[in-house]
Amino acid sequence: MSAQSLGMLLRSLRLPSFVAYHEELAQTAEQQGWGFTQYLQSLTELEVQERGQRRVERLRNISNLPPDKTLATLDLGRFSVKVRRQLPVLCDGDFVERAQNVLAFGLPGRGKTHLVSAIGHELVQRGHKVLFSPAYQLVQRLLIAKRELGLEKEFRRLDRFGAIIIDDIGYIQQSREEMEVLFTLLSERYERRSVMITSNLVFSKWDQIFKDQMTTACAIDRLVHHCIILELTGKSYRNEEAKKQNGARRKKDSK
Repeated sequence: MSAQSLGMLLRSLRLPSFVAYHEELAQTAEQQGWGFTQYLQSLTELEVQERGQRRVERLRNISNLPPDKTLATLDLGRFSVKVRRQLPVLCDGDFVERAQNVLAFGLPGRGKTHLVSAIGHELVQRGHKVLFSPAYQLVQRLLIAKRELGLEKEFRRLDRFGAIIIDDIGYIQQSREEMEVLFTLLSERYERRSVMITSNLVFSKWDQIFKDQMTTACAIDRLVHHCIILELTGKSYRNEEAKKQNGARRKKDSK
């Protein structure tokens, strides 16, 4: 069999790493005296490794996660000891397997979005399907589906994600129609799939989101039944950055 024919057969089996490396590894095997089993194992290990990398890349592309908000760029020193202790456990992803929720509370500029995004990137790296969306965009997506009589189909699409990150839930425009589709989404995922929510509103103010006390109580009850809460305190990162930049400009102007 010619090398060209072998390559065509490997492509038909959808083994791109076999196609890319079988000749190179064959030369290595000949030079180092490998047996057939060692040669095949080396090719298979490459295929498995690169297939995993391609899967992670696909998951990252569909996640819509902010590319710059990763664990590597997260300033852990800004968070409390409790949050820092919770972070490795969350990054392991067991809470997704258990369909637990994660709620991050804090005033604006405390790092909520960066924190949950960093966890999201780690989940993707471990093979979990994650979707990041600002709350208002997710709600608009659901409203469009509802108007086109495709809300159930949209819920099925979203159900493919083990974890949905809903960022800045407190900034929804808060019409009754928006409240209804958001509440329905949370109810659909209850005890089946995880949601990760950031909010600058404490629970006592969530009636601003869900409009009435009964719906608010039901939404909170579903979220906290299986839940990990992250409380972010401290100073605003954005305010501190603005002060540093202003100070640098004044120093430059004074020269």
